[in-house]
Amino acid sequence: MRMIFGVLSLLVALAIMGTVAKKQLQALSTSGVSTRLNQAAGASTGTDSATARGGDRDGATFAIPGGMPGGVAADTAGLTVPQQAQNIQQQFKQSTERALQQGADRSARQAP
Repeated sequence: MRMIFGVLSLLVALAIMGTVAKKQLQALSTSGVSTRLNQAAGASTGTDSATARGGDRDGATFAIPGGMPGGVAADTAGLTVPQQAQNIQQQFKQSTERALQQGADRSARQAP
């Protein structure tokens, strides 16, 4: 008797999880986020390939559901990883300095 209730409760839990997962996937498909199921359904209905992929995207974002259009892989251009890291650090430093300078300029214009 105890074993029957255990199996029955397991089946009820699986049914609840299945319905929640189904609702989540339906919400994804109605929100415009492309999933592999949507892509396969779009390709089988005869729509063009850009629509089947969820919009006009390149290959870099094709594999990422909901990926940003126009996103591309980083251009390594023969740089080593430490050089790439240093370039990123310099870019952040320059953008931070630029933002601080803009803030100082803005406050100088506001001060009488």
